[in-house]
Amino acid sequence: MIEIDTVSSIGSVLVSTQNFRGHPPEYWAERATERICGISEFAEGHVRQQAEEYRLAIYNTILYYIQESISSEKCTMRNKLSQQGHEDLAKILSEL
Repeated sequence: MIEIDTVSSIGSVLVSTQNFRGHPPEYWAERATERICGISEFAEGHVRQQAEEYRLAIYNTILYYIQESISSEKCTMRNKLSQQGHEDLAKILSEL
């Protein structure tokens, strides 16, 4: 008889929900920053300070490009709706 003992772990799972909307860009920028830049709780003060500043720079960069991406996609959708004669929907989209 062969027996194999295995142990597995998927780590922690984070669940976050919103009512009647998706998550804002800040939420996604924070999630991406957490994945890119972790800071040890045992880091010395000056190292931690530099890491926090770096983390903030990463967050701001990610947030900027997420917001630019959203703006670009909305522009594309407005133009496609206008080209297909849906000016009313294009106007609603531009007001969001």
